[in-house]
Amino acid sequence: MQYEAIHPSLSVAGFETVSSVLDAAERRMLDARVDACGDPRAGARDMLAHAWCRELALRLKRHFGIARRLHPQALAVQCTLFDKSCARNWSVAMHQDLSVPVCRRSDVPGFTGWSEKAGVIFVQPPVAVLECLLVVRVHLDDCGPDAGALRVVPGSHRHGRLNARRIEALRLANGEVLCPVPNGGVLLMRPLLLHASAKAIAAAHRRVLHFVFAPPELPADLEWHYR
Repeated sequence: MQYEAIHPSLSVAGFETVSSVLDAAERRMLDARVDACGDPRAGARDMLAHAWCRELALRLKRHFGIARRLHPQALAVQCTLFDKSCARNWSVAMHQDLSVPVCRRSDVPGFTGWSEKAGVIFVQPPVAVLECLLVVRVHLDDCGPDAGALRVVPGSHRHGRLNARRIEALRLANGEVLCPVPNGGVLLMRPLLLHASAKAIAAAHRRVLHFVFAPPELPADLEWHYR
């Protein structure tokens, strides 16, 4: 696969890299916090249960390179830790992020695909809601091609919810772009952006804190799981 070199922008391409968001002291602090979680799995969905993670979310909101892309009242409603390495390895096929965590189930038009993961209720909201979300992927290690960096299909976030045939058509038409991110950097992306990743072949870890920021209110009586 040939990876095209482009200059992404969030509105046009659906993704953008912000370098040097965390300084050396912050990276050391986060290393210690993540290690203290002691989770033997390849990740954890409930990172916002930790006070330090909620504080990091506030810090991210204040960073110029991120704040200018967020609504002033945006909240971190989800944070997942991904820890990929040769020992705990996986690949992910091209897909969109369609589910969000909410407090309770409610029969609201347009909200479908209800599920429960690790005790948290998830639902797939209408495209209009997904378009308001911003993913902020904080990298705690250097992440290049050998570490399973994300591959994305530029501009695919502008086509709504996609079925398998449309996913393949857009991948062939638009091509794939590799998104390497240095330690302490951040990858911003829209959840509807098509993205995938290969297994890691490097010996090092690829730890990512995957935040989702959203407007504070949901339709009807639905509420975010974390506020």
